[in-house]
Amino acid sequence: MSGPGRRPLWAPAPVPADVAGAPLAAAHVARWYGNVVAVNDVTFGIGAGVTGLLGPNGAGKSTLLHMLAGLLAPSSGQVLIQGRPAGRDPAVYRQLGLAPERDAAYDFLTGREFAVLSARLARLPDPEGAARRAIAMVDLEGAADRAIGGYSKGMRQRVKLASALVHDPPILLLDEPFNGMDPRQRLHMMDLLHRMAAEGRVILFSSHILEEVERLAQQVLVMVAGRLAAAGDYRALRRLMTDRPHTFRLHTSDDRAMAARLVAEAPVLGVQFEDGALDVRAADYGSFTAVVARVAKLADVSLYELLPTDETLESVFSYLVGR
Repeated sequence: MSGPGRRPLWAPAPVPADVAGAPLAAAHVARWYGNVVAVNDVTFGIGAGVTGLLGPNGAGKSTLLHMLAGLLAPSSGQVLIQGRPAGRDPAVYRQLGLAPERDAAYDFLTGREFAVLSARLARLPDPEGAARRAIAMVDLEGAADRAIGGYSKGMRQRVKLASALVHDPPILLLDEPFNGMDPRQRLHMMDLLHRMAAEGRVILFSSHILEEVERLAQQVLVMVAGRLAAAGDYRALRRLMTDRPHTFRLHTSDDRAMAARLVAEAPVLGVQFEDGALDVRAADYGSFTAVVARVAKLADVSLYELLPTDETLESVFSYLVGR
C-alpha cells in the first residue's frame, strides 16, 4: 500500500546521504535463502584505504562480498559501485577485482595463461602485457609457466589475486586472501596492499586472523549473525564501549604518589602495581585522560608514559561477538 508521503512497499529503501557518495556502498542490503537469513539490513560506505571484514564463521561475510561484487543479487536493498548499482553491468565490473575464498582457477592452465585469460575477458588491449604486470605484482614470476594444479595453497591465492588485479581496478574485494601463505608471502601481500591503498584504491578484505586485520586495516566492519555489529576505527569503537572499564598503564617518576592521588578521582575504579608500572582501571576513557595530567601536576610527578592496554582489535571483536 502507498499513500501521500509513504514509500511503496516494492520501492528500494533510500540510500543514506553519508553512504551515497562512497566508492563502495551497501544500503539496507539483505540476502535470504528461504527461511535462512544470511545478511540482514546492512548499510555502510567505504572509501580509499584498507578495510577489514570480520566475523565468526557463518556471519555472512562471503555472501556480502559476493553481493558487493555483483555476483549475487540482494534480496532487498542496494549495492552501489561508484554510485551505480552492482550487477549485470560490465562498466561496473571493470571497477572491481574479486579474489574469492574458493579456488576459481583451472588446474590445467599455467599461472600466466590464467592471468591472460582474465585480461582477455576484461577486453584489455594488451592481455599478455597486463598479465605479465599482474604476475609481477604478486611475486609469482618464477612459477608463472607452471600448471596451477601443481601450485601450493599460497601460490593459488596469489594467482587469484593476479587475476583480480589484471585490469587495474580501483576497488578490490578479497575473501581470506592470506590463507595458506607462508610468512614471506604474507609480508609481501601486506606490503602490496599497503602500497595499493596509498595509491587510492578501495580494498575490502575478510580475515579470521585478527592480527592481520590489526596490522593492515585502517577501518573494520564486524559482522555478527548476518548483521553489521560495528563499523569504523577499532580504537574509536573501543572507546564507545561504556559498559566496560578501560585499562591504562602509566610509567611515572613516583608511581605510589600518583596512585594515591588517582584513587580519589571519580573516573578511577582501581589501581595496582604491575611489572614496575602502574595499572589503572577507569570508567570512562575521555574523563580519565583529561584528569591524569592535572593529577600528575598536583602530585609533583613526572608522567613518562600513558598507554591504553585494552585498545586491541581482539578486545573489540570479543566484546561485539559476545554481546
